[in-house]
Amino acid sequence: MRVNVARVWEDSDYEKIRSLCLQNEGWIEVYNKKDTEVHVKNVPNSDYQMVKATAYFPDVSSSVVYDVLHDSAYRPKWDKHMAKQESIGIINPNNDVCYHGLTSYPPVRARDFVMQRSWLETQNEKMICSHSVCHEDYPPAKGYIRGTILLSGYLIRDKGEKGGCEVIYICHSDPKGKLPTWLVNRVTKVVGPKIIKKLHKACQSYPDWKQKHHPEWKPWINVEQQIDSPRVDLSKCQPKEYEQDIIDESNLSAMSISTKDEDEEEN
Repeated sequence: MRVNVARVWEDSDYEKIRSLCLQNEGWIEVYNKKDTEVHVKNVPNSDYQMVKATAYFPDVSSSVVYDVLHDSAYRPKWDKHMAKQESIGIINPNNDVCYHGLTSYPPVRARDFVMQRSWLETQNEKMICSHSVCHEDYPPAKGYIRGTILLSGYLIRDKGEKGGCEVIYICHSDPKGKLPTWLVNRVTKVVGPKIIKKLHKACQSYPDWKQKHHPEWKPWINVEQQIDSPRVDLSKCQPKEYEQDIIDESNLSAMSISTKDEDEEEN
């Protein structure tokens, strides 16, 4: 697994993400409330911390979480920061490449990404992992700064007799642009709990929504539904450095970062 390298993931790639999700060594707790914990970890040769959010969803199964994270048609219903999304194509039945444009997350400006997504479902676990790649047909869009996802992943596990499921989210990113390191690491700690809360609410509403919106359409599970999907030309996914007009964001202050949940901000 390397940034800007598009290829079919191997078992060792998934195992690396799984180990990061489950290992405790080197992680520092920065949030612990109700059923959600957030930890951060310093990464060698990087100014930016890795973040890990662990949550228990008592009323949601692992299958629902897995579907919600895959279902691009449902994403705009629960993620207001997803301004653009486009499937570029599939590499094989468990690996695809997609484009995402995210609105600004005050005080940080809008970013966009081209990412390879890889997924794996076993008897006891489900995983969805991503990392940044390049595609010659998708340079940085006007009004966006092209960021880099060094790695991200979800590990989802049913809790057996206890019911519900455990969701572990891990991410290490470089937003690029001109942002002070302290600000990026501060935002990372704030965003983690918000992502988990939004995901939980989305999962609670998804079954009813899906029943009204192509309930049988799940190409991430039903491989035969991928037959008409475009194939990714890997020759177009060569590493590339983009020249971008970057607006200096380094004058932002800690007071400009909201720690409230978005539903609180809207009330």
